[in-house]
Amino acid sequence: MGTPVRSEQLNREGTIIRAVSGFYYVRCEDAVLECRAKGRFRKEGITPLVGDRVLVEDGGNGTGTVSEVLPRKNAFSRPAVANVDYLVMLLSAALPVTDPFLADRVTVRCEKNHCGVMLVINKCDLEPGNDLYEIYMNTGYPLFRVSAATGEGIEALKAALGGKICCFTGNSGVGKSSLINTIAPDFHIPTGAVSEKLGRGRHTTRHVELFDLGGGTLLCDTPGFASFGDETEEPITTEELPLLFPEFNMLQGSCRFDDCTHRAEPGCAVREAVEAGQIHRSRYSSYLRLYEESARIKPWELESKRSAHKGTKNVSHP
Repeated sequence: MGTPVRSEQLNREGTIIRAVSGFYYVRCEDAVLECRAKGRFRKEGITPLVGDRVLVEDGGNGTGTVSEVLPRKNAFSRPAVANVDYLVMLLSAALPVTDPFLADRVTVRCEKNHCGVMLVINKCDLEPGNDLYEIYMNTGYPLFRVSAATGEGIEALKAALGGKICCFTGNSGVGKSSLINTIAPDFHIPTGAVSEKLGRGRHTTRHVELFDLGGGTLLCDTPGFASFGDETEEPITTEELPLLFPEFNMLQGSCRFDDCTHRAEPGCAVREAVEAGQIHRSRYSSYLRLYEESARIKPWELESKRSAHKGTKNVSHP
């Protein structure tokens, strides 16, 4: 008769580092377990995500069952990932050239989801990206210039990533996978060439996966901006949009009118800061475009999208 397994060995805590075809690969303290999820999750509208802290019933032989998803601090629908400390957004002034509006759309989404942002201007060996640097230098976001080809700025970026769960995103072809390979050469993430005709790269990221750098640092390569879909996320209202621009938020309460929309009202501190060069015109232009998008959402659409989004958020926040 075998030795009984103690109950504390059956219930283990870990992090989902990969999810493929209904299997969840959970890194526990000393092993990675291949797990299925409890059937009740589907009834409760809970979908385990990469990055989730979970409780696992250890089934032996490297297998297990996800029995509970622990409270999340944030979650994204696409890419399907949770508990992200920083979204590391790669920008480029070389081929392909980043459209600041697309980047601003993502920063706003991160602010909405209580996720930190790092901005990384890649391919600085080809083009230093001075214009991009000027756009974001007063936002308060950590801002780096790096080159995966020469190693410029890599050590400073690695230090900033230490001990965090970080997801990389950016234009397709901006060098996400190449940069992760430079930071962690052992991972050998596939990379794709940039099409000179289209100015964009081939998608090389097929699924969301966290790569363990040690010391609590987990990196994730995600699909590009085109896959960072607003239609799958909870809508942003015109009232909350100004609070999702950090440089606007710093001026909260400084406008003449408490309900200032920062578009045409007299005595607007935000527009005055734009005229003074304290807020970049590119960021203000993105705000106006996003405001118009939010204003077009009908109340019934807002409620419908919020209801549809509950599946991803259906785990209590701490």
